[in-house]
Amino acid sequence: MRPAVVVVVDLVCLLVFAAVGRGSHEEGWSFLGVFAVAWPFVLAAAVGWILARIWRAPAVFPSGWLIWACAWIGGQAVRVSLTSHQLAWSFVLVSGIALAVLLLGWRSLVTLGVRRWSSAHGGARTSTR
Repeated sequence: MRPAVVVVVDLVCLLVFAAVGRGSHEEGWSFLGVFAVAWPFVLAAAVGWILARIWRAPAVFPSGWLIWACAWIGGQAVRVSLTSHQLAWSFVLVSGIALAVLLLGWRSLVTLGVRRWSSAHGGARTSTR
């Protein structure tokens, strides 16, 4: 899978995370509102993309785990240090789970799909790159 695709899918996941979070608190669905929630996590995920060197192995583990950890922990750090938000442990827990489902979930589905396709087509070796 191409790194640009990984970045786009991750960005969509981070925007969905922010939009659902805002919706659950009845804060509205405005683009600026969603962006205000998402940007710390996007910035932290970008660090994860670089650290994981997604241009080498974009959609496989451990790259996904590193990107998730950066987005989750780094996003919390950026959110607390560069915005007016304080650290809320309930948000730390919920965001960790939600980001894992989104960022690791799509990677797992791609990996599973590639494996199933490969086994259905005579074990041809394929890559998620």
